[in-house]
Amino acid sequence: MADEAPTAFHFLYRSDKGTIDRARWSAAAAPLAAIFVVTTFFVSVALPYSNRPLTERALFDPATFAANAYIIVYAFLLLLLAICWVNLGAKRFRDRGRPAPLGLAGLLPLAALVAGAAAWLQPRVAEDMPRWTVWGCDAIVIVIALWTIAELFDLTPKANSR
Repeated sequence: MADEAPTAFHFLYRSDKGTIDRARWSAAAAPLAAIFVVTTFFVSVALPYSNRPLTERALFDPATFAANAYIIVYAFLLLLLAICWVNLGAKRFRDRGRPAPLGLAGLLPLAALVAGAAAWLQPRVAEDMPRWTVWGCDAIVIVIALWTIAELFDLTPKANSR
């Protein structure tokens, strides 16, 4: 692994070993963020078609089938993106001298997945889960995202310089 190019796909996304600088992290994180934004946009378009009762549609509705198939692929893709983000972030946190880089790198994807699950679940169980829980999860994701960006863009002091 030591002779592997630091720009190689395996080094950046499939392994948490090594370190990367801010510029390499930014360049490697941008495609992950772009894929997330584009695929999430299409999920927001597909969601209205995914939950249709038989009183509105026929037994087999191609639009409903396509929407639900896309949502399944999207969920799988989200997990792959989260793994890539953790591996990429672990390298950057290690470069910054932070302890337990896998835990810190996994904090944002975990919070985002929990917030996404809360947003999906709340309308289905509105009598048991108030809307403010979704807002609380979203606020936590925003705080963690701002901290992660500040940390990985070198806007906070390095751990070994304290």
